[in-house]
Amino acid sequence: MLSTELVRKIKYIEIKSKRVVDEIFSGEYRSNFKGKGMEFEDIREYYRGDDVRNIDWNVTARYNQAFVKQFSEERELNIFLMIDVSSSNDFGRKKEIIAELGATLAFSANRNNDRVGMLLFTDKVEKIIPFKKGKRHVLSILDTLLSHEPESKGTNIKEAINYYSRIMKKRSVLFIISDFMDVGYESAIKSIAGKHEVIMIRIADPIEEKIPKGAVFTFEDLETGEIITVDNHKGQVELNPIKGINKRNIINIYTDEDYVKKLKLFFKRRGLR
Repeated sequence: MLSTELVRKIKYIEIKSKRVVDEIFSGEYRSNFKGKGMEFEDIREYYRGDDVRNIDWNVTARYNQAFVKQFSEERELNIFLMIDVSSSNDFGRKKEIIAELGATLAFSANRNNDRVGMLLFTDKVEKIIPFKKGKRHVLSILDTLLSHEPESKGTNIKEAINYYSRIMKKRSVLFIISDFMDVGYESAIKSIAGKHEVIMIRIADPIEEKIPKGAVFTFEDLETGEIITVDNHKGQVELNPIKGINKRNIINIYTDEDYVKKLKLFFKRRGLR
């Protein structure tokens, strides 16, 4: 049975996310993703004027008569949320914003009658919820996102992507939500982007990214427990973990910003391209 506090959190995020979807986000979502794919529907005899590129040569050879593949516009999408629940995302408001973002995307998918699924990961795959439709399913995703207690503390984005690539054969829109405090995942993202549409949402706290100049700072790594000392007398240190990846599909959201505005601006610009 869900605790009273968890029920309250689910209700609060549901109301807030649905307001965002209703007032702002559903239109941007729809214009960016709807009707961008074609899926196989049937096979029929070839008629003069048909595109020869659609000929099914295996069926044609079997029956000694030309047949073509028929396609229909793909109206429904597979929306998948790959969410980092490692310990570094417990810092500040990151966890709260990640939950609200996940809910907003899931309710947007539900509003547009799309299927939505979710994978939670640390340095391993912690939980996976397969694609499904309906409000009940979206609330189940939100419940899992809020109540899941990670087994590990670390981060391995490459492992999560490779796992998804192995199990997901049908094209999907993949949202990776993380602080991206990891290394060695760039090639995996480039590889999976050849099959799926990948959008990276980076959640960052300004304190983590910029270290003020003029002092020596001591930090504890939330994932490993390692104590790190940074001598920053000379100048401000700036940290940006995402390198070597096309910035076109990256949304940077800071914990002191209005994430709704950042989402809307990203999809508006994306729709113009």
